Amino acid sequence: MTHASPSRGGEAGGDRQGDALFIGLFALFCAGVIAVDIFSVLHDRAEAGAPVSWWEPAVWEPAVWETSSGLVMVALLPAVLWLVRRAPPRLSGPFGWIAVHLGAALAFSLVHVVAMGLLRSAAYVLLGAVYDPLGPLGDWPYELRKDLLVYAGTVAGYPIWREVRARHAPPSDTLAAIEVRDGARRRFVPVADLLWVEAAGNYVQLRTAGATILHRASLTAMERRLAADGFVRIHRSRLVSRAAIAEVDTKPSGDFAVRLTSGETLSGSRRFRAGVLSSAA
Repeated sequence: MTHASPSRGGEAGGDRQGDALFIGLFALFCAGVIAVDIFSVLHDRAEAGAPVSWWEPAVWEPAVWETSSGLVMVALLPAVLWLVRRAPPRLSGPFGWIAVHLGAALAFSLVHVVAMGLLRSAAYVLLGAVYDPLGPLGDWPYELRKDLLVYAGTVAGYPIWREVRARHAPPSDTLAAIEVRDGARRRFVPVADLLWVEAAGNYVQLRTAGATILHRASLTAMERRLAADGFVRIHRSRLVSRAAIAEVDTKPSGDFAVRLTSGETLSGSRRFRAGVLSSAA
């Protein structure tokens, strides 16, 4: 029995537009490095009293080297982003994801070095010169240091990028169900069944009338995804479906309690009281 994904594109496939923008910015950075390298060569030769023309090897060799390196890194980046989404850095259980990314970083560097050597060899043939395609392997320790920095920067920066995108993205259309993954198993939780959502470290707890389901996501991301479905924040760690609110009881301190149609009572912070009362009205 097959299931079409009942969720919005952002839930099942991630923020594809954001990923494409992240990769595009990375490609622009690589292009900037290539341009700086070429102009540095031209400047150094001119300062030494031996200016070179654009077609001379002193110019095109560094362009070929840097371009081949940048192209391979950009080509490998989607695979790195995919792995970061599945093994994100977190404070709890760090040894697992660190081991995964350490092995992946070594593989990333090895593929990078071999592939750029092949690209350089092909480019040299077109330019009427010769380049050993396995030559960069002799400099792997040098390349590895740079590759580890690029990989580590991606592992650290990509989750921040996704969180910033989630905070500033406008609410989308309504969400039919939330896809919850547990290894190879997938479960679809209808949004109509959700009563409230609570933060739990790097996860959120999805509360329905009869179950509590753990889902890997931030509360901020869930707030954005569920805003169009009538969910409102009542506490820094809690969202509630407006349709599930039966009563709001304000306390003298300004804090409040929300009684749900299920009979449960949840505490709310005065910081979010106005939003809850206006939505109830």
